[in-house]
Amino acid sequence: MLLQGKTVIVSGVGAGLGHQVAATVVRDGGNAVLGARTEANLAKSAAEIDPDGAHTAYLPTDITDESQCEALAALAVSRFGGIDAVVHVAAWDSYFGGLADADFSTWAQVLDVNLLGTLRMTRACLPGLRAAAGGGSVVIIGTQSAVAAPSEVQQAAYAASKGALTSAMYSMARELGPARIRVNTVLPGWMWGPPVQAFVTFAAAGEGVPESVVRGRLESRMALPELATDGDVADAVAFLASGRARGITGQSLLVNAGELMR
Repeated sequence: MLLQGKTVIVSGVGAGLGHQVAATVVRDGGNAVLGARTEANLAKSAAEIDPDGAHTAYLPTDITDESQCEALAALAVSRFGGIDAVVHVAAWDSYFGGLADADFSTWAQVLDVNLLGTLRMTRACLPGLRAAAGGGSVVIIGTQSAVAAPSEVQQAAYAASKGALTSAMYSMARELGPARIRVNTVLPGWMWGPPVQAFVTFAAAGEGVPESVVRGRLESRMALPELATDGDVADAVAFLASGRARGITGQSLLVNAGELMR
């Protein structure tokens, strides 16, 4: 029970990784405070994770709005007595393209969500994290594409925003370390969950081949014989959020089945 009695805020809870992270928090003995823009998604996720509601709370939250970030942090404190960790899953990842076709007004919006939104949410949690017994933890969900651009899709704005977050992580780790607040990043690669499943379905239909062919191409690049899953990433997050990682800060952990090693 890595997170026994701990309270963890999870932003960006929907059908994919955010839901899996929140479920892992509760599975490992913690309380999960869920935030996302759509209340129906939050209610559905909370009901599936914790049917009696003893270990979950949720509040619609847009991380581009500082007051809403503060309200989510306040909910964690009022409902469960504090904040031990915050996990940043919320992101705008649906804008595709590179430099030649870039709409920089959209790039600015991506950066506002992915970079500044994460910083807003972290700052809102600082009073609770400073008071956490044994120290607090900030876990950022980054992306392998920030350090190794994929050839299959172009997501330059998303990758750039996540790369900027990694730079911000170093500064936050140094600034917040004296308060025993750790800041780390998990970098998923091709992660088997709803987004990658949708990509495999789309690519297979476009090529007129079975989905197993497209998935097999991805898996052939991995050192392990299968893709990492949402659950694998959530397990890495739970470790970094827990006291077992008390000596780790300012680090980036690739969870990618060995596709990229460094």
